[in-house]
Amino acid sequence: MSEGISARLHVDHGEFALDVDLELPGRGVSALFGHSGSGKTTCLRALAGLEPGARGRVSVGGEVWQDDGHGIFLPPHRRALGYVFQEASLFPHLSVRANMEFGQKRTSTATGAYGTGDFAELLGISALLDRRPENLSGGERQRVAIARALLSGPRILLMDEPLAALDYRRKQEILPYLERLHRELALPVVYVSHAPEEVARLADHLVLLDGGRVVAAGALNNVLGRVDLPPAFADDAGVVLDVTVAGQEPDDLTRLTFAGGHLLVSRRAEAQGSVLRCRIHARDVSLALAPPQHSSILNCVAATVVALGFTETPGHVLVRLDAAGTPLLARITRRSATALGLRPGLELVAQIKAVALVG
Repeated sequence: MSEGISARLHVDHGEFALDVDLELPGRGVSALFGHSGSGKTTCLRALAGLEPGARGRVSVGGEVWQDDGHGIFLPPHRRALGYVFQEASLFPHLSVRANMEFGQKRTSTATGAYGTGDFAELLGISALLDRRPENLSGGERQRVAIARALLSGPRILLMDEPLAALDYRRKQEILPYLERLHRELALPVVYVSHAPEEVARLADHLVLLDGGRVVAAGALNNVLGRVDLPPAFADDAGVVLDVTVAGQEPDDLTRLTFAGGHLLVSRRAEAQGSVLRCRIHARDVSLALAPPQHSSILNCVAATVVALGFTETPGHVLVRLDAAGTPLLARITRRSATALGLRPGLELVAQIKAVALVG
């Protein structure tokens, strides 16, 4: 798709109203993120045409699905979309293969170069095609549900907290397959989640929702690196970096590189040149005016202060940093900020105490 997703939507439920204006890219994963009751699922349902009373305009890849001003409203079954719910909802009397092919039978849209066998291989369920849903794990059932949605030939895939019903082990089982879909399919995905680790691992574009309104939207790190977000988001602040495995170091360490410098982490098995994604929490970044001479912190990068913002935590501030074009965040005390004389444009050293690999 050369064109993206555009949606201006209003839903009034009396005690709750959704009012959003979205411009999402036509490829990659756009995450709708927010706490319970923020409007994520309502927004997704409105995109699909499933939300009664939703008003506004929706277009996907240049095709208008809804435009109240011109009397246009395509019902859900005429919108070229795949929808994956929290529960897989497979037909218990059908095999995995038949469940998958059910999606294909309900559409006249071609599924391109991918057929049942291709999606089964892509999602790691080729050996399960003759099983019934009762003989599958929760993660396997959800992968079948995703394959069924993809076989309907969608122009967009909508996923409503697809991992919410799974335990930690099953989530870790399915996440690599979602990453693989992301890499191999030129299909936009709108992914609803309230789990920061899922967003950090999968998303390219991020929309933060609070009280039915968009409080921030844009490329993942542009949003995560802001210091002016509401306290509910700022308290879990941090950035996500794509890093490259540069080589192995003594003492069971691996060197990772990014635009702002390098990071040392516990030994990784990936080959040199592999691209990984990591998350650095603001609480794990401290600041110094000069490189430390004696410190247990291995990861130090040169950075420039961009902006300061306040948090809900008494006595603390968020500091947005620029490390050769890579945004970083640090959470420090106001006393430390004053002692260091922090101000936009100040050059310093960011000491990164912990790096969490998320993929």
